[in-house]
Amino acid sequence: MMEVQITCKSCGSSIEVVPDHLATKVACEVCKDVQEVKFSHEHEEGILKDCPVCSRMDFYKQKDFNRKIGVALFVIAAILSIWTYGISLVVLYLVDLFLFRKLAMVAICYKCNTNFRKVKNMEEIRPFDHEMHDRIVYSDQDFKGKPLSH
Repeated sequence: MMEVQITCKSCGSSIEVVPDHLATKVACEVCKDVQEVKFSHEHEEGILKDCPVCSRMDFYKQKDFNRKIGVALFVIAAILSIWTYGISLVVLYLVDLFLFRKLAMVAICYKCNTNFRKVKNMEEIRPFDHEMHDRIVYSDQDFKGKPLSH
């Protein structure tokens, strides 16, 4: 079953939700803010066509790894490279390669940053596109799930 992680609009904390077509609202456990959601039967089956939070159809996929941890590991390896003569960077590269092969993919909504795990149609979702992200976030352009065309 698909797992959904919604970002609270008020405090920015994550709200873990299991799709249920009967659910219309979710509440943040931290700030108690309530957000409307619209799950469908497709969401319950693990098929991602539209976002239950913002109703957009524009998603990207990436490896399911916390970016802050990745940056912290790189900084630690870079600092240690002074005493290890760069070996710590090689070790970090090998760890990164291992994680890249083992970690699952996650789909993310460009508009509201909702995360979707265990999506059955992940192969239909394209990787991150910087131009598409900027057009959606800064000018509210809606691509309706279609790829950016020039």
